[in-house]
Amino acid sequence: MHLAYPAVLAALLFCVGVYGVLARRNAILVLMSVELMLNAVNLNLVAFDVWLRDTLHAGQALTLFTIAVAAAEIGIGLAIVLMVHRNRGTADVDRLRDTAERPESLAGAPDADASADDTPHGEKAEATA
Repeated sequence: MHLAYPAVLAALLFCVGVYGVLARRNAILVLMSVELMLNAVNLNLVAFDVWLRDTLHAGQALTLFTIAVAAAEIGIGLAIVLMVHRNRGTADVDRLRDTAERPESLAGAPDADASADDTPHGEKAEATA
């Protein structure tokens, strides 16, 4: 087997993944692009393992480890994206800048919309009548 074919395919997959990470605004598409890049790395690992005729099959073992890490990463990433979508109503990466922490000088300042009673910041007191 020629090493050039899987190497070129892996390079193309990795380039598509990098483009997806840099150009997409939807968080789920960014996660899919990261998975494409990991699969390109896995393809290279297996191709070099076959080409080198490694008796321990270290490339394939490392590929299985990478697949397990990628599965954990996509599970946690998808959970974070779903919670952000539930709280914000969008999965747009550009709109997530609002979740950044405020500077220390503004952290102690009271919010303009918060009431004077003991309700947490940002929550409105519910009137029961």
